[in-house]
Amino acid sequence: MLKKVGLVAVLAALISVVVATTAWGSAKPRALAAATASVKCGKKVTIGVAYPATGPAASLGGPQWDWANFAKKTWNKSHKMKLAFVPGDTQLAGNNPQAVQVSHAFASNKKILAVTGPAGSQEMEDTASVWKGAGLGPVSGSETRVALTRGSASTPRETTPGYFFRTVPNDGQQGDNVATFIHKKLKKTNVRIIDDEEAYSQGLSAQVKADLQKVGVTVTQDHISQQNPDYNSVIAGIPSNTQLVYIPWQVPAMAQQFFTQMRANGKNQVIMGSDGTDDPATFKGAGSYVSGFPADTTSGGFAKFKKSHNGQPEMFGLPTYTSVIVNATAIQAACKAGHGKTTRNAIRKQVAKVKLSKKVSLLGFPVAFLKSNHGKFQGPGDLGGASAFGIFKITKSGAYQRVG
Repeated sequence: MLKKVGLVAVLAALISVVVATTAWGSAKPRALAAATASVKCGKKVTIGVAYPATGPAASLGGPQWDWANFAKKTWNKSHKMKLAFVPGDTQLAGNNPQAVQVSHAFASNKKILAVTGPAGSQEMEDTASVWKGAGLGPVSGSETRVALTRGSASTPRETTPGYFFRTVPNDGQQGDNVATFIHKKLKKTNVRIIDDEEAYSQGLSAQVKADLQKVGVTVTQDHISQQNPDYNSVIAGIPSNTQLVYIPWQVPAMAQQFFTQMRANGKNQVIMGSDGTDDPATFKGAGSYVSGFPADTTSGGFAKFKKSHNGQPEMFGLPTYTSVIVNATAIQAACKAGHGKTTRNAIRKQVAKVKLSKKVSLLGFPVAFLKSNHGKFQGPGDLGGASAFGIFKITKSGAYQRVG
């Protein structure tokens, strides 16, 4: 069941980034005041949920909204402090005036004490300074770009530690899993990577390409635009000796269109998508593969959600559930520490301390956020522990079967 609920999408779609930036000038004093303002916790607290309710990525936003509401319902059943939501439709498409507008609206809304989302890595790149100025540390259930939490010699960290968290592994981890599966399980030696020119896609493409080339796989690369649904020229450019085409895109409908056009052009190479194409209701390319977010499919919470949504697990949205629970736990802790009063900054600092058990997180492992760099890819705000992506194969019936 995909719901399309948005707070600012209609107006935001009509306003350019320039106007949005100008608007921030007048909203900034209100947001800065809200960052440190002491508020009474009361019986109900508000979380802003930024996600693509409409637009080309709505099929991914729907599951995020459904799982967020399931988290709210689950929390409210067992806690005196109740949750309320303010939704914000970021649309997750092209340049992001909608995401910028949502960040401004949330920053200036004193009722909003924490943020779940946004959905896309490029949206965080565009709004990081707004959240920081407002004292908010968004907890995203789907932003995976490595540079959001871990800088490198060529790419500095794109958020300030303590002002961004995520309840999914990052693309360094995803890239390693994908490259290993392509090389060791599928045994492909000639791969074509096609990115969609967005931050998420480019970062993941670079990681998979580097990993594959290290083990001797031949990799060629091309690009498509989210604004152009005709992929025939790109398909024609795929070398005949290519064995697998990797498409780390954010819009499942684009992946399905690409699959359809590939087969119509007589191209039979294996297609592999990323977490952004992990949508069984939309991307049904039989024989294709996708990497997907972690989930404990044996948990009671997972079973309850699936039962209440016509048997559909909507797995892309599950880490958004975890994000809501993280934010609620942080708000509760900050309210307790402040004896019934708190601030956004106090809540943001509590987010960094949150620890959820495997049972509560529904991800298949406990949740705790790193406070320093770890391994090759992770940094402050990333998940610690055994977080990992899964690999799924699309069957002839369109079902997603876990294979890695």
